[in-house]
Amino acid sequence: MTLVVVSNRVARAKPNEPMTGGLAAALLPVVENSGAVWVGSSNRVRDGSQSEPFARIESLGKGALALLDLPAAHYGGYYEGFANSALWPALHSRPDLIRVSQDDYESYREVNSFVARALMRFSKPDTMFWVQDYHFLALGGQLRELGVEHPIGFFLHTPWAPHSVMASVPHHRALIESMLAYDLIGFQTEEDCGNFAGYLTLELGLPVKNGIVHSRFGLTRLAAFPIGINVDGFAAQAMRAASHPDVSRLRKSLHGERLAIGVDRLDYSKGLLNRIRAFDRLFEIQPSLKRTVSLLQIANPSRGAIEAYGNLQCELAQLVSDVNGRHGEVDWTPIRYLNKGFSQTTLAGFYRSAQVGVVTPLYDGMNLVAKEYVAAQNPVDPGVLVLSKFAGAANELTTALIVNPHDIDSMARALGMAFAMPLPERRLRWEAMMTKLQAGNIQNWFESFISALESAHEMGRAASEEPRADAESPSPGAVYQWQATSTALH
Repeated sequence: MTLVVVSNRVARAKPNEPMTGGLAAALLPVVENSGAVWVGSSNRVRDGSQSEPFARIESLGKGALALLDLPAAHYGGYYEGFANSALWPALHSRPDLIRVSQDDYESYREVNSFVARALMRFSKPDTMFWVQDYHFLALGGQLRELGVEHPIGFFLHTPWAPHSVMASVPHHRALIESMLAYDLIGFQTEEDCGNFAGYLTLELGLPVKNGIVHSRFGLTRLAAFPIGINVDGFAAQAMRAASHPDVSRLRKSLHGERLAIGVDRLDYSKGLLNRIRAFDRLFEIQPSLKRTVSLLQIANPSRGAIEAYGNLQCELAQLVSDVNGRHGEVDWTPIRYLNKGFSQTTLAGFYRSAQVGVVTPLYDGMNLVAKEYVAAQNPVDPGVLVLSKFAGAANELTTALIVNPHDIDSMARALGMAFAMPLPERRLRWEAMMTKLQAGNIQNWFESFISALESAHEMGRAASEEPRADAESPSPGAVYQWQATSTALH
């Protein structure tokens, strides 16, 4: 079996360089170990029609990385336009922030078509395609139009918003109809899966029974596959990171203070403004915590050309300045605010150094920072996770302190509880979360999706040959033992 993984963003195994995002960081270890081919953007563009897409091939563990230069004429409309100014705000229930044109939509379709043509290079008799995230909703349909009959799966790393929100996306019907070309569509949570099924029923008139929907493409299965992390690997990385220069400097700078940490892209979905307001309120209701605790907030800027992101950066910087000016002292800064990225190794060391992890998005598909924070903790003296109820991770990490990120006072009280929590309770909560992380680690997620994709494809082929009304849904938890090869490169 040759597995071809497709995503807009990819990662390389360079532990001392900043990681590009949760998706890339999560996929890296499984691609390295599985022998898969990982196809994605090179972060370069190329002029011209590019009727024959070109991929540069690099080795990546047992697998390979295939980097595409995307078409310059369409990249802006595809990425900053339709993907991140229409789909991203809608998926995160912010239709008020949608700002796109017809040209943006056409560019999105053109780039999906371009990538589909590039993937034909890797189409062999035993190939299985696994497409990642909202950048490529239309890719499955494009591959089917090119005659691909192989298994094609799709996994959405963001939430899927309710029907009333998704219907605000221009051309939503055409996009979602094209998604039904996938044999399997995976979501982070059952709620996301239910929202998608609701759209199909309400908007397209397609009934969904036992997670199965029939369309002009055939049979598509819908299921939830909560993504995990490399738990043991990240824990070991956190232990080793104690000697990293940045981690050592951070610990020395604390002078006995207890530290809370937040690590996010600078994005309106992450709840950063309310998080800072909660710390402001914490110092008001518990002034005894002044000079004894602080927040390290890392917010790596992205998508700066999009107006909503530029506005957020200005507003957040002003709010941090106001809070520090109100509560700070000449030798103590309540909020340490950094606008830059760090390597996974450095972040692992930061997480282990912090007594409280603060993950409070307004709406998030999973949020792997929550899982990384837990995995990085010292088992003898673990920290406390404060987690938004609207992050997908809250469905698994139920012994975190679960908060409503819109309720500033309750978040402030939860932060106070986190800093005051006794060691026995911290250990009990942490051990329960670690048990969940181990059961749902990245390798199990990977294997369960691959197994379900193969089963869904076989079920679809059987249904096309001999339609049956009582077809049963395959188990998403079954482990499919397979071995990828690199034959697609030759």
